[in-house]
Amino acid sequence: MADSKVEKAKKAAGSIGLVTPAGARPAVQAPSADEVWQLPGGSARVYYAEGHRGVVRPVVLADGFDLGPTDHDRLWDGLEHGRFPFVSELRRRGRTLVLVGFDERSDSILRNAETVIAAVLRTVAEQLGDSRLLVGGFGMGGLVTRYALARMETQRFDHRVGVHLSFDSPHRGAWIPIGLQAFAHHLAPYDDTYLRQISSPAAQQMLWRHLDGVHGTPGESPLRTEFGERLQQVGDWPRIPRLLAVSSGRGNGTGNGVRAGAKTLSCAGPLFDGTRFLAQARGQKTEVAVVNGVLGGPHPITTSGFPDLDGAPGGTLESFGLLADTLAAAGEDTDVAHRSVCFVPSVSAVSIRDLDQQDDLYADIGDLPPEESDVDDFLLSSKNEAHALMTGELAEWILDRLPN
Repeated sequence: MADSKVEKAKKAAGSIGLVTPAGARPAVQAPSADEVWQLPGGSARVYYAEGHRGVVRPVVLADGFDLGPTDHDRLWDGLEHGRFPFVSELRRRGRTLVLVGFDERSDSILRNAETVIAAVLRTVAEQLGDSRLLVGGFGMGGLVTRYALARMETQRFDHRVGVHLSFDSPHRGAWIPIGLQAFAHHLAPYDDTYLRQISSPAAQQMLWRHLDGVHGTPGESPLRTEFGERLQQVGDWPRIPRLLAVSSGRGNGTGNGVRAGAKTLSCAGPLFDGTRFLAQARGQKTEVAVVNGVLGGPHPITTSGFPDLDGAPGGTLESFGLLADTLAAAGEDTDVAHRSVCFVPSVSAVSIRDLDQQDDLYADIGDLPPEESDVDDFLLSSKNEAHALMTGELAEWILDRLPN
């Protein structure tokens, strides 16, 4: 009986998805692209502007973080069939959309930047007319394009980019609860799928704090430190284009309603009985999880000196909800109180404050001098929304600021 439970736990471990459910497929298949470009480390799908037969007034947007290759259908579907028909509206306004995907979205930001550079150069070579490009990306894609354009400038490439857009990108860091990171390590000896997501190069480069083992101490990953140094070497940001940023989170300091220290998810067996997760709270040796079950434990997980990150204003991720769904499908008795928590804090998405201090994390951005931000202009959402969700208010703001 015990062996059967272990096998079920192993199977569940291989099905956990951090950003999207493992094996999920979009409800709608994207229409055929007008062109498909094969690029080093990825590919791009090109959708011409209405009434045109070539690349005109290009908008180049890069995919964000997940495990595995870009699902171009899902990427297109999210942009067109979310809350705003962004693809259709771009094309109606005479813009060619170039959607850039990666062979491995969790690979190093530095490596995936090579794909973006190739996409920009191909766009410039194919373009009809001399209008400036908008280049940007969603989540991690905003960091990839930021580094790619800055590097092109240091190497004297004429990227012809007039606007850089980062869409809910973690410029000052992203957040995955330490308890979930510990659980990924707990599962790794049996199936490392979850750990490969959380400890992938891109995740370590993005995350404000990373955990290197169940009994480890969370800290800044050396890969994140190196990425920061590489950014500095290319000037930190591209200097030629106008820098725009949008956040999926609120800007008035109002969090998402997840109370610090509250239960987010608990398990009552038969696989992970006694496992529980609590929302990140301030303090020293603050319990954020207990990992337990047929695979071992109990392992208490604590943090020290962290602000209340789970409830912070910002774009949210269903970090606990997706885990609860997977475990429930495997027969686990789960109780999930908070499916979603903060993933990209608002202050990070508009690059105006760091995440270390409670007052900065929950700052009323409207009261801060706008010049404190690293970008030229930004917009915060009116509600704390799902990470990188294309809403009407964000879409219209972006469309009004396309380069001429």
